Parts: sequence; structure tokens; C-alpha cells
Amino acid sequence: MSNYKKLAVWEKSHQLTLEIYKITALFPNDEMYGLISQLRRASSSIPANIAEGSGRGGSKEMAQFLRIAQGSAHEVEYHLLLARDLEFIKSETHLQLEEKIIEIQRMLAGLISTISSKN
Repeated sequence: MSNYKKLAVWEKSHQLTLEIYKITALFPNDEMYGLISQLRRASSSIPANIAEGSGRGGSKEMAQFLRIAQGSAHEVEYHLLLARDLEFIKSETHLQLEEKIIEIQRMLAGLISTISSKN
């Protein structure tokens, strides 16, 4: 799995990261080292771990990095909920982003399952 850019889950998580960066640019400045940083790091961790895992060579390593990406996806899901509850994003925006992150979580779970079954 050397070309991670061909993976749909990588593309979707990369696009989500771009959206997160745009949305968090509108958050209050006093959140720069708080929620903004957390959301940006967690969201970018998803495609970064997919990329790193694909460069490791083995399916066992790839599955481990996908699990890390999965954890980051759950972290993003929570931080988006927090952003909504703090009224940094509208409920509609939260719902749209939540749908995307849940789809990414499902795709990661499926890919983990596929890779793990080959071992």
C-alpha cells in the first residue's frame, strides 16, 4: 500500500483537515493554543498516520497506524462536539462535519478489518 494518496479514506481525511483549518480560523483568538490547536493536530493526524503506515511496508504496521488514525478521528469527533457546545460552530456545520468524520471512522474500520484479515 505504498501510494496512500489513492486511498479514498486518505483523500476524505485530507479534505476534512482542510475544512477544519478554515473553520478554526474563525474561532476566538484565545483558543489558538486550545481547541484550535487540538482540532488541527487531531484532524491532520488522520491522513498523516495513513501516509506513515503505508510507508512502513508491512500490513501489521499499516493496521497499527490506521488504529492511531482511528483514535484521532474519535478525538476530532469530540472536539467538534465541544466546538458546537461552545458555540464556535453552528449546529448545521457540526452535523455536516460529524457526518464526514463518522464516514472516515467507518472507512478506517473497514480498512483495518481487511488488512488484519490478511495476517
